[in-house]
Order: sequence, then C-alpha cells, then structure tokens
Amino acid sequence: MSNIVVLGTQWGDEGKGKIVDWLTPAFDVVARYQGGHNAGHTVYVGGTKIVLHLIPSGILRPGTLCVIGNGVVIDPKAFLDELEALARLVPVDKGRIAVARNAHLILPYHRLAEKISEDSLGDQKIGTTLRGIGPAYEDKAARRGVRVGDLLDPGILKTKIEALAKEKNAWAVMHGQAPLDPGAVFEEYAGYAAAIAPCIRDVPALLAEEMKRGRSVLFEGAQGTLLDLDHGTYPFVTSSNSTAGGACTGLGVGPTRIDAVLGVVKAYTTRVGSGPFPTELHDEAGRVLGMRGDEFGATTGRPRRCGWFDAVAVSYACRVNGIDKLIMTKPDVLDGLDEVPVCVGYDYKGSALSGFPVEPEILDKVVPRYAKLRGWKEPVGKVRSWAALPGAFKDYVRFIEEAVEAEVAVVSTGVEREDTLIRPGALDGLVELGGHHT
Repeated sequence: MSNIVVLGTQWGDEGKGKIVDWLTPAFDVVARYQGGHNAGHTVYVGGTKIVLHLIPSGILRPGTLCVIGNGVVIDPKAFLDELEALARLVPVDKGRIAVARNAHLILPYHRLAEKISEDSLGDQKIGTTLRGIGPAYEDKAARRGVRVGDLLDPGILKTKIEALAKEKNAWAVMHGQAPLDPGAVFEEYAGYAAAIAPCIRDVPALLAEEMKRGRSVLFEGAQGTLLDLDHGTYPFVTSSNSTAGGACTGLGVGPTRIDAVLGVVKAYTTRVGSGPFPTELHDEAGRVLGMRGDEFGATTGRPRRCGWFDAVAVSYACRVNGIDKLIMTKPDVLDGLDEVPVCVGYDYKGSALSGFPVEPEILDKVVPRYAKLRGWKEPVGKVRSWAALPGAFKDYVRFIEEAVEAEVAVVSTGVEREDTLIRPGALDGLVELGGHHT
C-alpha cells in the first residue's frame, strides 16, 4: 500500500477534511504535518457537521492511528477542548492519538503578540485568526520556543516560560498592553500535562516503525499551497510549509517514503483574509458562489472571497508539489450556470506572463484572461457514477486537466462521504477503496 500526501492546491478551504476522511479506510495512519488550530477541516457524517482543527480527520474512522507532527504548533487547551467536543459525537481513544514531543506550544504571549502585530498593520494586516500561530513559529525559528515534551518536566517548563516572559512582557508594555504573569502561565500549562501525557510520542520513530511493519500512511496538509510560507503569496500566507515538502520536515519522514501527492482543488476559487486574488468576483456572481457553496470559514466564520477557477495558480501548485492527480470538490455549486469561465493566463502591464507570480505587488495587478466554457444544466450534485456526470461538466474537467497538466481522478459531488466518485482506473495502484463509487 502507498504512502500519500493529500494537500490543498489553492488558498485553503478546498474540502481536504472530507477527502481525508473519505480516504482514511484505505490507510492505517493519518498524520498531520503543519499548521495549528487556525485550520478548519469540515466533515459531514450522517448529516452531522464536524469541524476539526488540530486532530487529523482520520479520527472519525475507528482503529486509525492519528498523528500530530512536529511541524504543527499546538495550543494545549484547544487540543483538549477539541478532544472533549469530539468525544460527545464519536468514541475517541487517546491511545490512537500521537502528538510529537518536539512540536511547539502556543502560549498566551503568542496570542497577545499576534494581536499587537495585526493592529499595527492597519489596512495592510494579513488577516490572521489571532490564535498565536505565527508568533509561535517565530519563537520556534528563533530557538526560544517551548515544546510539547517540556510539559513532562515542570522545572524545564517553568524556566522556559519565565525566560520567554521577560522578552514578551517588555514588548507588550512597549505597545501599551498589560504584561502577563509567568507564574499563572506556568500553572495553567503544568495543569495540561497529565491530560496530554498519554498522547506524547517520538513521532518520527513511531512512523518509521509503522511503515516498517507495512502499514500505510496518509499525510494530511492544512491550509493550501498558495498560503505556503515560502511558495505562497508572501506575506499574505500562513507561517508553515503547507506544500508537500512540509510532510517530510513536519513529521521526520524521508522523501523516499512518500509515493504520491494528491491535490484537492475546488471547482472554483476562494480565499479568506487579505492578499491578492486575480479571479475574485465583486459582483452578483461572486455572491451566488458564496451562498451556494456555504463559503464561510470553518474556524473563523468569516465569509470567503469567491472567484472563478484559476488554472494558472493551480498549475503552479501542481508543479511545486509534484501533483499529477487531483480531487475536485464542490462542482455542484456551478450547476445550472449558462457558462463557466476559467482563467487561463495573466496579463501584466500589457504583456502576457508566462506563469504564476508569487510577488503580491505583481499578482494584485494582473488582468486574468478567461476561456468561457459551456455550463451544465443537469445537476452534478449527488451523481453516483462517472458515466452519469453531465457531458458539459466532463468537458469542463478535461479543459482544466489540459490547463494544469494533471488528471482529475476523483470528484466530490456533495458533503457526505458517499457523495464521492472515482474516475475508473484513476487511483489503481495508489489507493485501494473497496466499495467506493466509480
């Protein structure tokens, strides 16, 4: 069985949570490799909406080992609250949740620092979730972070929190904010230790042993390619590597252990927060996409900005991730339209660009060039076989495949698990999904 990365190819919110949940029966382990509880992975099971933030989407399938890697930053309260909320919906066994001992913790100082930073940017703010994600990664890179394993040693935990408090409180006071009591922070975090201790593991060693035993791993990304710290639309990005390379550094797994990368792509494009968005619609069409697609952030509730499919951006995402197979979500949102535009190129200052510019100063000023495809009147929603899909929709898929140079192997036709169909033969040799629709 293959080990596969599943990640987003746009600005996040592509429907990765549903896809990971749907794929999980074919895997023994689901491992999350980056991000924090700023992510929101939505899964519908039997009509019940479940939103996961830190815990891998595989948790909803009994028996699956769920791993949170060192590339994730963890707010222990958010983690425990999520576990408690999840346990009210489905049985949850801490024994099948592993948290990397070298993952970094989010502290109250990080949330305070993020608010100060965002407020200082005014109209140029990034549009973060204010959950302390970025500042936690900053301290990790500056080699002054507090890690999950430190919870197991009160002496080390106290020393690290006190050292961090000196710098963070001085900065807070400088910006007119009240300092935080390091003693109170220590008592709070020491109190989380007993509840989290059963989950703390040496994740690289755990995954190596699982793969040595022949068990398969699904590597779960959060956010999307265009929000990657290095390869996204910097600075309007997240603070971690959401691209495929992040799976290696964020879990301690060598690249030779990854067999394929599956990209999740929405049939149109959305973005939350600030930053350039070439195909964004500011008219009735954009409003309709948002309402039909229920485009509100799973974590923040913020309305998502909506636009047409951007083949330039997705082609770039396929290249930097090594994607040759895509999983398309939400095509049913486009049902009934007379025509469906697809962005096939950018013009900048009167000349055609040859690719996707990651510089926001350029991307914000490009003029998208569109091909207008015939819409489909027969609904895609709830279709149960590839053969039964409307012809015009299949034409849309073929056009996108040629534009981004990747095959659409799976189509999600609704929010439930069963609303998913595989193109015949498209995943052969990669994923064994007995009983799934084709």
